[in-house]
Amino acid sequence: MRHFIRSAAVAIAMAAASTLTLSAAMAADLSGAGSTFIYPVFAKWADTYKKDTGIGLNYQSIGSGGGIKQVIAKTVTFGATDKPMSDADLQKNGLVQFPMVMGGIVPIVNLTGIKPGELVLDGKTIAQIYLGAITTWDDAAIKALNPSLTLPSTAIAVVHRSDGSGTTFNFTNYLVKLSPDWKDKVGSDTAVEWPTGVGAKGSEGVANTVKQTDGGIGYVEYAYAKQNNLSYSKMLNAAGKVVEPSLESFGAAASNADFKGAKNFNVIITNEPGDASWPIAASTWVLIHKAPDDAAATGEALKFFAWAYKDGKETAKALDYVSIPDSVVDLIKASWKADIQADGKPVYAGE
Repeated sequence: MRHFIRSAAVAIAMAAASTLTLSAAMAADLSGAGSTFIYPVFAKWADTYKKDTGIGLNYQSIGSGGGIKQVIAKTVTFGATDKPMSDADLQKNGLVQFPMVMGGIVPIVNLTGIKPGELVLDGKTIAQIYLGAITTWDDAAIKALNPSLTLPSTAIAVVHRSDGSGTTFNFTNYLVKLSPDWKDKVGSDTAVEWPTGVGAKGSEGVANTVKQTDGGIGYVEYAYAKQNNLSYSKMLNAAGKVVEPSLESFGAAASNADFKGAKNFNVIITNEPGDASWPIAASTWVLIHKAPDDAAATGEALKFFAWAYKDGKETAKALDYVSIPDSVVDLIKASWKADIQADGKPVYAGE
């Protein structure tokens, strides 16, 4: 009888331990890394999702280059990048990609006496600044764009990303389209050989360096600039109109994004046409393995993304990100079922 009771107690303890282990596994945080561009909205989504489901998100905002490396190395469940991977690289690494949000990158400045949104810049002038050809804020080219402002003779202190960054890719992609000099001498990528300036790690590093440097100029995603009260410039767009960074101007640029007609959802939306379009608009793509080692973790990640597409729209809008259209989300979910599988079955079992 004692043996039976002891055995029963052991069985109950083992069952309880098994239940606890299962609960812990079910509540395990999602893991991702990469894009700083998407970090502000990921952080807000993660807060709400944790409250709704008990599942958190451990996301490392280390730049697109770092996110690509980590997802390839399988140290995280998903990566996030603002530079889409090529078809060949996706195939080589057994990955799929799909867009999560669209938004805007803004030039930020630290200029005594100039308020946020007072200064106007254009792509040609920014290229000349980052090439080191324009060195003071009262240069004729900047004055021509700002006839009503009294610009100081302060030296321009150029700040750029030091890490591999999709924000840098989109920023330099824009400059390539506006400046033949930039195209010939520097080009566009997540990391480039900068002709001048100082490097700083992540959006936080760029923002802090600009804030601490009189005459500083840098570039960050608008949500980050807005949340941290950074002084930004307006821009002259492809239609020759002066536009402010906003949900409306990002949406105007994003309206040109033909994700339906693009293989692997690969669309770049810098310097888009339209009177209202913000010129340095960008997207963030999620990268995830087609045949994941941990199917359960990948399934949970896809559940989170499905929730974000549906229930995270207002949060994204409040931070001035443009949501992916429902018609494109339908295509994305179909691609999950077709391409992300384990043991011949789709990892994502949602609608």
